[in-house]
Amino acid sequence: MLEVRRLRLLHELAHHGTVAATAEALNLTGPAVSQQLAALEREAGTPLLERRGRTLAFTAAGELLVSHADVILSDLAAAESALAAVRSDGAGTVRVVAFPSAARTLVAPLWTKLPGVSLRLVEQEPESAIGTLVHQEADVAVVHSYSLLPRETPARCEEHHLVDDPVLLAVPPALAEARALADGQKVRLARFSKEPWLVPSKEYSCHEMIQRACGAAGFVPDVVAEATDFAVLTALVAAGAGVALIPRMALPASHAPVSLHPLTNPVSRKVYAVTRLGTGRRPDVRAVLTGLGA
Repeated sequence: MLEVRRLRLLHELAHHGTVAATAEALNLTGPAVSQQLAALEREAGTPLLERRGRTLAFTAAGELLVSHADVILSDLAAAESALAAVRSDGAGTVRVVAFPSAARTLVAPLWTKLPGVSLRLVEQEPESAIGTLVHQEADVAVVHSYSLLPRETPARCEEHHLVDDPVLLAVPPALAEARALADGQKVRLARFSKEPWLVPSKEYSCHEMIQRACGAAGFVPDVVAEATDFAVLTALVAAGAGVALIPRMALPASHAPVSLHPLTNPVSRKVYAVTRLGTGRRPDVRAVLTGLGA
């Protein structure tokens, strides 16, 4: 019979890539990891790993077992979490990871909406949040994907739609006045091809979204400023430094005046929660999803 803790070790090896990295992540020694993997191979009755040059690679049987381990460990985690929720009358601990504007606007209010649920929050961008969820270090990941930049949901995970967030063009008031633009009036991006542009940093998907939106409008933006925070970009627009594309949810609660305009060729981001398959039925996780708007 296959032992679960050894399956977990194999699963971690698939994630970390090397025995040394796996041992470090699990606070074990390299020889201890190798011994457990050898024991798992004996249980499986077939080689799971093989040497390819200096690297250790999975055999076909090893890859098959990793895929099953993913399902088994996810189901086991869901069962353990559900039992924990039952023991505490449904008021378990729910670990949430969320990108900044969702953490501010969607997750923060849950502390007063769900007094019976113990919440834990870590702010993470969608790419990291999905990884945290898949590796069972979170129960709910609140993420987004742009209409111009779809995001794949991992296997054995479920999506829960929360809101569609329109992307707006933020324009300095003086420029809007010069162009005779009323606040809220639809605009074509091509009209702003000669303006200086303010964009998120390159490591964020929002940066790529802007490049694609401008490219579809027929120009490459002249970037004069990059920032990690949409509040900074909004302040720069208000100061007259340039124009920016900003999701409505990312606008700071209070900010200096800017003129905001939907696009004639709309761009939006889908905001949604992701859970591992089955965990959405937990009473406490279900309460969090409902509180988020799912």
